[in-house]
Amino acid sequence: MTRVKICGIRTLDDAVVAAQAGTDFIGLVFVPGRRRRLELEVAREILAGLKGSLETPPKVVGLFADQSLEEVNHIINACNLDAAQLCGAESLDYCRNTNAQVIKVLHVPQGQASPASTKELSDRILTHSEAAHMVTLDRLVEGLQGGTGESFDWSIAAELSREGHPFLLAGGLSPDNVADAVAVAHPWGVDVSSGVETNGVKDHQKIRDFIQNARSR
Repeated sequence: MTRVKICGIRTLDDAVVAAQAGTDFIGLVFVPGRRRRLELEVAREILAGLKGSLETPPKVVGLFADQSLEEVNHIINACNLDAAQLCGAESLDYCRNTNAQVIKVLHVPQGQASPASTKELSDRILTHSEAAHMVTLDRLVEGLQGGTGESFDWSIAAELSREGHPFLLAGGLSPDNVADAVAVAHPWGVDVSSGVETNGVKDHQKIRDFIQNARSR
């Protein structure tokens, strides 16, 4: 079954709706300057409410990008996060010293895949897999560290999947295209944020539709 991560959660209500709809992960943004960034106390309130209202809550992932390891580990420990999604240029050594399961975002350039570029991605995924890190593939957009809302060529992901690499697929996914993305790329999981929003706010029906459609094939 395709795993689902609903990212950019900002309220307990949104978290509970996503959990009740069957998401495997929710993502909380801690990257400075991001629109969906949460203050530590708000994040802790969401986590407490989520774990207090559900017998088996989804895993909670904190999003970070090129922040100090000290800051990241402080937030992980303060919120008791299950995983840290690292969206910047964090090194393998940095990842290994993070106090939670790591989901490393690898950015895929737009355009046709070349054997060399696919091989480079394959090698990077393997390096992280061997270190027990999960990987998210997202569209490369200069100046952004993930959360681009733009897709890349899914045939690249499909080739990596055929090689046996597990990954979360992100970038430009929505309830309307996620079933096709899963059918083409065969990812381990899918990751969405802006694709389940209306006017910048999480849309509960879109969350439910996305999760249902992600698992329809």
